[in-house]
Formats: sequence, structure tokens, C-alpha cells
Amino acid sequence: MVSLNLIVEETIEAVRSRSQKTRKNYLDRLEQMETDPDGNRGMIGCSNLAHAAAGMVGERSEILSGQKPNVAIITSYNDMLSAHQPFEKTPAVLKAAVRQAGGTAQVAAGVPAMCDGITQGRPGMELSLPSRDAIAMATAVGLSHGVYDAAMCLGVCDKIVPGLVIGALSHGHIPMIMVPAGPMSSGLPNAEKAAIRQQFAQGKIGREELLKAESAAYHGPGTCTFYGTANSNQMLMEIMGLHLPGAAFEHPHSDLRNALNVAAANQSVLINRRGTSPRPLGRMLDERSFVNAIVGLHATGGSTNHTLHLPAMAAAAGIELLWDDFAKLSKVVPLLAKIYPNGVADVNHFHAAGGIAFVLCELLEAGLLDPTAATVWGNSLVDYMVEPRLDSNGLNHISAPKSSLDQDILRPVSAPFSLNGGLVMLSGNLGRAVIKISSLEPRHQHVTAPAMVFNNENEVKDAFNKGELNRDVAVVVRGQGPRANGMPELHGLTPLLGAIQDGGHAVMLVTDGRMSGASGRVPAVIHLTPEASDGGPIGRVRNGDIITLDATLEILSVKQNLEGRSKVEQPNFEGGFGRELFSDMRDQAASAEKGGGINLLRRYQ
Repeated sequence: MVSLNLIVEETIEAVRSRSQKTRKNYLDRLEQMETDPDGNRGMIGCSNLAHAAAGMVGERSEILSGQKPNVAIITSYNDMLSAHQPFEKTPAVLKAAVRQAGGTAQVAAGVPAMCDGITQGRPGMELSLPSRDAIAMATAVGLSHGVYDAAMCLGVCDKIVPGLVIGALSHGHIPMIMVPAGPMSSGLPNAEKAAIRQQFAQGKIGREELLKAESAAYHGPGTCTFYGTANSNQMLMEIMGLHLPGAAFEHPHSDLRNALNVAAANQSVLINRRGTSPRPLGRMLDERSFVNAIVGLHATGGSTNHTLHLPAMAAAAGIELLWDDFAKLSKVVPLLAKIYPNGVADVNHFHAAGGIAFVLCELLEAGLLDPTAATVWGNSLVDYMVEPRLDSNGLNHISAPKSSLDQDILRPVSAPFSLNGGLVMLSGNLGRAVIKISSLEPRHQHVTAPAMVFNNENEVKDAFNKGELNRDVAVVVRGQGPRANGMPELHGLTPLLGAIQDGGHAVMLVTDGRMSGASGRVPAVIHLTPEASDGGPIGRVRNGDIITLDATLEILSVKQNLEGRSKVEQPNFEGGFGRELFSDMRDQAASAEKGGGINLLRRYQ
């Protein structure tokens, strides 16, 4: 294996250096939890312990004795969310496997799991990003009883996985393994689905035809099969060593999935905090883990949402990640995968072509991942250069594939789709922002157009329906940041903007909101910070201002001088549908670059 790439090495050292104080303070707090008698079942009061074991009829004596490791299960099960429906019976499987391995297990908490696909363009979408912090809090509450020696977190989708990791890091003295559910089987091809959505936006087909297509695409249990935030989550968890190798994209109801769940339960017992090989999460995840995660995100063309989630997860461990780290790594990490919306294949095709195991091997052998990063399985990330198989002896791991089975989906470092990563960080007189370029044609990475300014997604749709956007246009949607309304995704604009672009016009979206992990073939400048509600320049843009995007030069600028202009007042925030419950979280929200939610890093300063 070659030596570590110089830029990767420099980035790891830069993150380590800038985080020295906050990381030390986090680890000091972790050490206090490790030695605090309140975290030791044998030291807590008899009444406390009796409550913890009262409902566990079969294992009550083992929990009371404290002789066997007790594993917490945090589940995000609900049967509204296809990706999480398979978790209905998983806790029973995990409990039985832990018992067989010599421990006990309890469902410690359930956490909320909402679906951005259902709430797109509706009031619930404004709870989406704040729900990450609600999930983190619920996870922390579940682990707060102080009777656990390890944890397994069951989650897949957009905010759920980052929230589980953040919450588990608040009890970082406890080892934790992520247990995913896997993607649904392939349905209507994603490209065909996107084309039908665009036809509906243009009024060429009706709602009945649209619903038929959507139902054919989202048709069964498991994760949606495009490479959005949910599936990017699974890639990250594997490259960060929080899954068992090969767990990310196995079908929810396969025998191999069941075997991987059993193996995760066994491993949770092996690495428990009181055993011979403890792997506390807060010590395991360090700057190497998070830099590796960014590399994996670039190499696979992953979700823009992780420019929010990775800094937030890192902050929970006392580590400061910056967008500059993403930008620096993007220049040296090649794009190895083409998965919709960055191609026509879905994650099942990607997995069949070689999947994460192939990508991980390529990146390790090119010196683009730090092989010394700790993991929940094996001795280091090097041991993840394998993929799982079932044979007559049960679950085994074999060497990862040495070549891609489909060069249209997956390529080696020696012949990538692009020499650079899929995400670009932009700077200029409008602030700092993110754009996903892995699915953009080169001609759409350089756009200059006059602004048309809106305060929400519905205003854009009304203008489109009136024919007011049939021209070169920079669609500016402001007041969509974390402090304004919780930073909803504006994914519903994709078909409209695509139709304008297909009409031969230069078009881009510029917003302090989000566009989702499904950012596609239309240039979307997102996460603009500072946001309008925090005095950002986007609040002073007017109709007709000339905006320039140059992804190659990493520039976002407006031609006009905005300094002398007053900021346009944002519409009053509307409550209802639960949004008022998150008002304090919005008021305290960090900038997009710092994760767009609770600013945990300042707690360690």
C-alpha cells in the first residue's frame, strides 16, 4: 500500500491542530464518564437498577448481577418510512444474538424518523434539519440510564444517521455499532422517474400518471435507490468503520442481511466497554475518520447535505471540520462512481458492480484514505478491504473485487470519471456556498444570468406557471437558512429549473437553503452563508442583478455593489404543524458551515 497522499495527510494534520483544545476537552469529559461510578451498573442504587431490569423477565437476574455486558438498542423504526420499516423485527434478532454471545440487550429508546420525500414543499420539511438534533437528544436520553456497556443504533435515512452518531458521541465512552437496513429492490429507473416529473411540471401529463410513476419507483421496504443523503449515509458509516464491512447495501430481507445483523450483535459484545477489546466511540472517531469520510463523499459523488452533517458530527466529538477541508480534498480525490442523479444506475447496480468494497480498496491503495483509522470490526480500515458472503459455515468475508464489473457505474482511480471530487465550495461577494458538480455537464458549471428573487419555493412555482422564468435566470430563493425556517430542501424546484434549462436558457438556483442529496443536472448553489436572516448579502440582492457562477474557479459573485443597500425584511415566520416547537433551536442554530444546528463545538471551547 502506498504512502498517504500529501494533501490528505496535510488535511488530517490541519484538522487535528485546529481542534486540539476542543478535542482535549471532549476527551477529558469522556474520561470522566469512563470513571464516574454513575456509569457502572454495580455502583448505582438498588432501586435504580431494579427499575432498569423490571421489564426484562428472561434476563432480569443477568442485568441485576452486572456480570454480563448489557447492550442498548436505539431504533428509528416506523412503518411510514420504507427505509426504516425493516427494523420492525430487528431488535428481537439482535437481542437473541447478544444473548447467544453472552450478553443482554434492551431497546433503550426509539427516535423520530421523518421522510424528506413526503414533506418536500410542505410545512413538515421545515422540521427536517432540526430533527437531526431532536434525534441526537432522544439518543442521549436513551443512553442516559447508565446501565449499558455498548450500543447498536438502527438507522438509515437523511437526518437519522447523523443524529444517532451525534447522540451516541454524547456518551462517547460507550462503544457503538450502526445497524443499517439496506435498499429496496430496483423499481422504475430513476432517469425515467425524473423525466416524468418534468413532464408533470410542464403540464404535459396529469397527477394520475405522476403518482403511478412515483409508486413504481418507491415500491417496497428499504432505502430509496438513488444516491441521495440516505445512501450517502451508508457509504460514510462503512468508510468511517461504524458498520460491519459490506453492511451498507444488502437487501433488507436477504439471508445475508440477517447474518450481518447477527454479526453486528456479536461484535457489540466483543467490543463492549468492560470487555477485553473495548472501543469507545468517542475515542474511535477522530480526525482521520472524518477526513476519510470527506474523501469517500467526493469519490462517490455523495450528498451535499453532508457538508452540514459531517461538521456537526465532528463537532460532537470536539473536532472542527471546515468547508475548506472539503474544498482542499476535492482537488485530489477522483470521482469513481456514477449513481443517479450523477448517472443512470441505482445503488443496487453500484453494489453489484463492486460497491463500497471496491471503492474503499481503490482509495486505500491510492493513499487517499488513512488506513490507520479505527473501526468497530477488525483492527483498522485495512481490514475493510473485504465483502461478506454466506456459505455452509455461515458468514465469511472474502477479498474485495479487484475490478469493476461495470465501467459505466464504477471505475478505478487509474481511470476515473473525473479527476476531482463531486463537491465544490464557492466563495465571493455573496458569501460561501456549496455546489454539487458530479452530475453537471461542463457547460452548466459556468453560468451568468440576471437574478429573479423569491422568498419561498411556492413563489418560484407561481412564476414558472405564469411563464415568467422562460429566459436566462438566476433563481434566488432567500430566507431558507437554519435560523430563518430550519433550512428546508427545495428539491421540488428541480423539474422546473430542468425544464428552463432544456429550453436552451442559462439557469441556476442560488439559495441559503438546501437542495437535498438528489441535487442533479441543474446548477444549484446552496447552503449560502451567511444566510439572509443573519444579515447575509443574499438579503440585499434585487431582481435584475447579474450573478456569476464559475465552479472551476470556485467563484460566486454579483456584479452590483450591495454595500449601500438595505436588507429586505424577511416575511414573518409561520407557525403551526409543529414548527413553533423548534423556535428556540432555530434561534440558536449555527451557520450552515458549522452544521446548521446545535453548535456543540462551542461547548468544548
